[in-house]
Amino acid sequence: MSNYRIFVEKYPEFQVEARSLLSELNENLQLSLGSLRLLNVYDLFGFSEELLEKSRYSVFGEIVTDSVTDECDLSGAKYIAVEYLPGQFDQRAASAVDCVRLIDPSAKVSIKSSKLIILPADTTDEVIARIKKYYINAVESREKDLAKLTALEQPEVAPVPVLEGLTALTEEELAPYCRKMGLAMNADDLREVVKYFKAEGRDPYETELRILDTYWSDHCRHTTFTTELEDINVEDSFLKEEIDGTLNLYMKIRKELGREHKGLNLMDMATVGARYLKAKGLLDDMEVSEENNACSIYVDVDIVDDEGEMTTEKWLLQFKNETHNHPTEIEPFGGAATCLGGAIRDPLSGRAYVYQAMRVTGAGDIYLPVSETMAGKLPQSIISRKAAHGYSSYGNQIGLATTHVREIYHEGYVAKRLEVGAVVGAVKADSVRRESPAPGDVVLLLGGRTGRDGVGGATGSSKEHTEESLETCGSEVQKGNAPEERKLQRLFRRPEVTRLIKKSNDFGAGGVSVAIGELTDGLDIYLDRVPVKYNGLNSTELAISESQERMSVVIEAKDKEAMMAYCASENVEVTHVADVTDRGRMRMFQGDRMVVDLSREFIDSAGAKHYAKATVGAVEQKNPFEREVPGDNLRDKVFHNLQDPNVTSQKGLIEMFDSTIGRSTVLMPFGGMLQTTETQVSVQKLPTDGYTDTASIMAFGYNPFIASWSPYHGAAYAVVEACAKVVAAGASYEKMRFSYQEYFERMTDRKSWGKPLSALLGALKMQVEFGLPSIGGKDSMSGTFENINVPPMLMAFGITTVDAGQVISPELKYEGNKLYLIKHTPLANHMPDVEQLKANWNYIHEQIQAENIVSGYALGFGGLAEAICKMSFGNGLDAKIRYDEKELFNYGYGSILVEAEEELDWPNAILIGEVTDGEESELTINGKKFDIFELMAVNGAKFAEVYPDTAEAYHKKLVPAGMQGVKPLKVKSSEMKYKGEPVEKPIAYLPVFPGTNCDYDSAKAWRNAGAEVRMSVFCNLTEDDIFRSIAEMKKNIDECHILMLCGGFSAGDEPDGSGKFIANVLNNRDIAEAIHALIDRGGLILGICNGFQALVKSGLLPYGRLGQVTKDSPTLFRNDINRHISQMVTTRVATTNSPWLKDFAIGDLHTIAVSHGEGKFVVNEELAKELFANGQVAFQYVDPLEEEPTMESPYNPNGSYYAIEGIISRNGQILGKMGHTERFEENLFKNIDDDTREQPLFHNAVEYFRGE
Repeated sequence: MSNYRIFVEKYPEFQVEARSLLSELNENLQLSLGSLRLLNVYDLFGFSEELLEKSRYSVFGEIVTDSVTDECDLSGAKYIAVEYLPGQFDQRAASAVDCVRLIDPSAKVSIKSSKLIILPADTTDEVIARIKKYYINAVESREKDLAKLTALEQPEVAPVPVLEGLTALTEEELAPYCRKMGLAMNADDLREVVKYFKAEGRDPYETELRILDTYWSDHCRHTTFTTELEDINVEDSFLKEEIDGTLNLYMKIRKELGREHKGLNLMDMATVGARYLKAKGLLDDMEVSEENNACSIYVDVDIVDDEGEMTTEKWLLQFKNETHNHPTEIEPFGGAATCLGGAIRDPLSGRAYVYQAMRVTGAGDIYLPVSETMAGKLPQSIISRKAAHGYSSYGNQIGLATTHVREIYHEGYVAKRLEVGAVVGAVKADSVRRESPAPGDVVLLLGGRTGRDGVGGATGSSKEHTEESLETCGSEVQKGNAPEERKLQRLFRRPEVTRLIKKSNDFGAGGVSVAIGELTDGLDIYLDRVPVKYNGLNSTELAISESQERMSVVIEAKDKEAMMAYCASENVEVTHVADVTDRGRMRMFQGDRMVVDLSREFIDSAGAKHYAKATVGAVEQKNPFEREVPGDNLRDKVFHNLQDPNVTSQKGLIEMFDSTIGRSTVLMPFGGMLQTTETQVSVQKLPTDGYTDTASIMAFGYNPFIASWSPYHGAAYAVVEACAKVVAAGASYEKMRFSYQEYFERMTDRKSWGKPLSALLGALKMQVEFGLPSIGGKDSMSGTFENINVPPMLMAFGITTVDAGQVISPELKYEGNKLYLIKHTPLANHMPDVEQLKANWNYIHEQIQAENIVSGYALGFGGLAEAICKMSFGNGLDAKIRYDEKELFNYGYGSILVEAEEELDWPNAILIGEVTDGEESELTINGKKFDIFELMAVNGAKFAEVYPDTAEAYHKKLVPAGMQGVKPLKVKSSEMKYKGEPVEKPIAYLPVFPGTNCDYDSAKAWRNAGAEVRMSVFCNLTEDDIFRSIAEMKKNIDECHILMLCGGFSAGDEPDGSGKFIANVLNNRDIAEAIHALIDRGGLILGICNGFQALVKSGLLPYGRLGQVTKDSPTLFRNDINRHISQMVTTRVATTNSPWLKDFAIGDLHTIAVSHGEGKFVVNEELAKELFANGQVAFQYVDPLEEEPTMESPYNPNGSYYAIEGIISRNGQILGKMGHTERFEENLFKNIDDDTREQPLFHNAVEYFRGE
C-alpha cells in the first residue's frame, strides 16, 4: 500500500465555484484579479495503485466535469493551499472514505482534503497576504504545506494530571489560578471546589475540575439567571408606576404560589408565569416529566387512514429554541450548522420527530466594506453568508423544512452575532416511555464518534470575548455531520425503539460529562469505551468534548441486545458506555484508572451563590412607534421604507433553506403567482403516516429598536407580534404556548442587570393578561465585545395548532375585495391594550373561519406601507389605499391589515381601500401611483448585492441547433403497456442511503397511490455491513416492480459532487445485474433530485443501462447561482413516451417544489439533439406567465441546458427529474397556484402494473 496526492480541477465549463470566488475576492478586497484556479487536493493513505485508479473518476472526480491528475506544476506559481486544522471534522474526506469502501469494502484507507488557489503570476505578496487573511479562518483551518505528504496527525495522549496543591490554595491565589487555567468559574466557585476536595482528602484530577467548570458555566447552570437579586429599584420616569406595578404583581404571584423562600432571580421571573397559569388551570396541556428535553404539550391530531377512516390521536408537540451566538461569531459555518443540529437533538431526545424549523439571526451592517471590519472581528457579510450556508446546509441535509427565515439588522450585533434556531417535533404520545433510571440499567451511546471539536464550548460561550478570541477558540466550535443525525432521526421515529428507552439525553454542552452525567445520580462511565474519530484523546477531552450527533439512552439491561440490533439496522453505531448505580456519585474510568469521582450533590450545587443588585433605568418619554423615514415626498419615503435593512426582501437568503422537505409545508416562504409575497409564519402539518390537516403554526416577535428604548416594552411587544402573525394566518391565539430567547450584554452593574429584569417583567405581564404561558426558553448573557453590547433581547416564539384547511396567506387574492386595518391603539404609556387586542384577534379569527377575510398581514418593521406593498407583490394585483401619511410608516404592532370579501362591521376596523383589477399592476397610495414591479425591484435590489436571488445562465440556448420546430418521436401507447400479469398492488422499493432524506415523503406518496412500500437502509459501518446491505438490496430489487431512488444528499453530496455514493452502489456487479433484470421484465425506475443525479452519473439515464458513462455523457452540476435553491417552479410536459407520463399531454403545466444545490442539467448539443428527437426530454422549466421554456432565472432555477428538468430512458421505463413531485398533498403550498400542484407520477406507475 502506498500514499498518493491527487489534484482535481473542474473543466472551464464547470468552474462555477472558481468564478464565484474570483468575484468575491475582487469585490470584497477591492482587487482586480483577472483569473484564478481552484483545485481540490486529496492526500491518500493506504491505497493500492489499482484502488486509486478505480476511484479516480468514481470518487474524487467525475469524468464529465473534472481533470484528476497526480501532479500540479507550481514552480514559480503564486498560490495558497488551505486545509482543516487537525481534529476538525472534514465531511469531504469522510465521504470519500465511504465511497472508496464501496469499491473495496476491506480497504483500510485514510484521506485528507484541502483547497489550492492558484493566483496570477503577477500577484503581489501584499495581495496574497490579504487573501490569506480573508480566506483562512484560523478557528477552523490553516495554510497547508504542499511539500509534505503526511498521514493524519495523531498527537500523543497527554496524561491527565492530578492538580497537586489545589486544596492548599490561599484566598489570594484563587482568582489568579482561575485565569491561569482558563476557567469560566470565578474565585468564589473555586473556593467551593477547594473546600469539597479538602473534605474528600485529596487533590482533584484535572478532568474533575474541567467537568465542574463545564457544569457550573453560565451556559449549563444559567449563572446569570440564577444570581440572587438582593435589591431592585426602578428609576423615575413616566414608566416607573407601570414597572413597579408589574414588580408587585410578580411578588404577589410568588406569595400566592408559596415561593417566597425560593431565590428571587431572573430564572424565577422567567418561569413563574407558567407556574401561575398552571395553578389557575390554564396550562393543562403541558407534559410533566423529569426529562427536560424541550417544551412539550399534548395536542389532538386528526388522522385519516388508508381506508378513509378518521381517528383522533393524542400526540406530544415539542418545541425548542437554541442559540449559537459565540460559535457562529468565530466560525460561522460550523457554529450555525450545529446551532440547528443541537436544537434538533433536544426534541429528538424527547423521542419526537423534528419536522419544522425557523431561523432568526442578527447582524451588523452586511454592506460595510471588508476593509472597514473592526479588529478582532470577521466581516459582517462573511459571518452572515457563511452562517446561512452552515445552517441551511445542515437543515437541507438532515431533511428539515425551514419555512421562516429572517435576519435582523442592528449595529449592536457587531458585538456578537445573533444565531437562533427554533424547531418543532412531534410523536404519538403512546410511543413515549418516561421512567426513572434504576440501578442495573445500562447507558448506551448512539451515533457519532468523539473528537476534539467542541472541547470547552460550554465554558467558551460563557466568557466575554476580545480581539484575540478569533485565534484561540478553535476547539470550542463543534462540527456538524447532518447525515449522521438523520440516521438518529430515523431510529427514533420507530415506536418499537422509543418504547425501550426509559430516559434520553442529547450530547450538547459538556459532552459525556453532562449528556450522560445528567441522566441519573449514580453512574459509572467508561471513557475508554467511547468511540473516537481518531486516537490521542485524553480523559478530559473524552469527558467534555461536544462532538455532535450523539445521543445517550437509558434502557433496561435485558433490552440491550434488542436496542443494538435496531441500531445496526439503521446504520447507527452503538456502544455500552455506562452503568446506573445506587452510589449517588458520577465516576469515570479510563481503563482501570478512576479519573473522576464526584458526588452528584456537589455537582448540582452549581458552585458558589452569586448576588447582584438591579436598577431598571429610566425610560425616555417619547413615542417609540414613530419612525423617521427619509424622503422629500411620498414616493421617496415608500422607496426608502422598502430599502430599510429590516424591511427589504431577503429572498436570496431565504431560498437557501429547503422549505418543502417532509411533505408538510402549508405555506411557502413566498407566495402568489410571482412568489414574491413573504409569509410571516411557519406552518407545517404534523408528521403522521396517514393523512392529516392538523398543523403546527409558529411565529416570532422582536424589535431591537423598541427593546433598546425600553426592554419592558420590547418584551411585551415581542409577545404581541408573535400572536398577531399567527392570527393573521388563520389560527387562534388563545392556546398559544411560548418559549422565550433572552440575549443581553454581560452583566457588569446595576443598570445592566436591570435590562433583563425589565424585559422579563414585561413578558410576565403579557403572560398573565393574555393567559399565554412561556413554558421554556434559552438565555445567552455574554453579548459584549470590548465596549460594544448587543441590543437587549427577549424574543418570543409562539406556537399552537391549526387546521391546515383554515390557514390563509398574505398575498392579495381577488379584485373588488375591501382592505381594512384592524387597528390596535396602545395605552397612554405605550403598552399594549390587551383587551382590545384580544377582541380584535377573536373577531379576525371568526371572519377567517367564515371565509370572509382571505388574506392578512401583521404590521411589523415597515408599518402599514410595508404591509400593503408586500401583500400586493405576490399576484401583482392593483390596490388603492388612503391613510394618514404621518402614520403610514410607523410601527403598528398588534394591528393587522386584512383583505375581506364583505364589509367588516367592527369598531376597530378602518376601511382604507380596495383591491382593483390588476391589469396595470399598480399600487395607489393617497392618490400616488406606484408600479408594483418597480416596488419589488426596489425592495430586493440592495439585499441581492450580498445574497443574489437570480443568476445569469451560463448556457443560453433553448433549442439544440437544427431542432427548432422538429417534433419529437411519439411512441404508441400500446408499446408502453406492462407485458407481465396485472399486479393490483405493485411493490415499490426505496433504498435508504446515508444522506437520503426524502424516504418518508416518497413512501407516503407511493402508499397513497396504492403501492406496497419496502425500504431498507444501506449500512456501511463495517465491511460485513456493506456486503449484507448489497445482498439485501439485490433481493429487494429482484422482488420489486418499481425502484425509486429518493432525494437527499448521498454522503453529504461529497466528495465535491452529488450522487456519487449511490452511483457507486448501483455499479456494484450484483446490484447492476438486478437492476438490468428489473428493466428487462418491464419494471420501472424513478429518481428524484439526488436520485436523478445518481441515475445520470451511473448511466441509467439517458442510456437505460449502467456502465456507459463517458466524457461526453450528460451530468447534473452546481446551480449557476452557486448555492442551494428551494422554491416552486413551473414545468411543462415535453413528451408522453413513458408509463410515468400516462394521461399527460404535451404542454401540460405543473407547479413543483425544487430544492437542490446541483440541479443544472448539462448536456452537449449532439446528445441534446438525440434526447429531443427521441422524445426523452420529459419536462422543461417554463416562465409561468409566458408558459414557454426559459433559461431565465428564477423560472429556470439552476441554469439547466435547454431548460431540461427531467428526462426518460429510450424505453420510457426510467424517469429522472429534479422537481419533488412526492412533496405535495391536499392543503399544502396553499399560497401557490391551486390547479397545477399535483403531478400524478406515482398513480400512473401503479396503473401501469394494473394494466389500466
